[in-house]
Amino acid sequence: MFSPSLEKLSSELSRLPGVGPKTALRLSYFILRSPKNYVEALSEALIDVKEKIKLCEKCYSYTEQDICKLCLDFNRDDGLLCIVENPSDIPQIDSSGAFRGRYHVLHGVISPMEGISPKDLKIEQLFKRVQSSQNTDQPIKEVVLALDADLEGDTTALYIAKTLKTYDINVTRIAHGIPIGGDIDYIDHRTLGRALENRVQI
Repeated sequence: MFSPSLEKLSSELSRLPGVGPKTALRLSYFILRSPKNYVEALSEALIDVKEKIKLCEKCYSYTEQDICKLCLDFNRDDGLLCIVENPSDIPQIDSSGAFRGRYHVLHGVISPMEGISPKDLKIEQLFKRVQSSQNTDQPIKEVVLALDADLEGDTTALYIAKTLKTYDINVTRIAHGIPIGGDIDYIDHRTLGRALENRVQI
């Protein structure tokens, strides 16, 4: 019989994505055997993540400032805007080296089965961002849809593309070098880079 505190820790760890009961138990024992200063540092890091990180006011990625570092990077092309589902997709795409534009995070995809509609995402903010850019010296000229190649990703991509047809903007989607049903989080950098370079009109 485990102690209540160890059972509680294992139970909480098992709620993490990809962590089953056995892995959670191993992690619990690792934490139990670790020096107290490590456990305190881990606890502090977890609290900091929840208290300090917020959404970037421009792209809606995660940041500790009002505007994230990528949005403040003046070496990026303001005319290119890449649309992603989650903030975790940005490092994956950026590390490919094939894209040097701006980003916009939807925080999900349209999924009628799960009751997720466009108003539940950052889609309206995307349209406002595109519209407001048209009155600047550096308007958005191309929107790249970097969404997963599944039913929800396809639905979201088509919805955004249809709405953006009212603007003089080139709407593309990354090429399907990503397998159907694949997740951007698990695609290697070379494949992702090729998919970005070979994006197609939709």
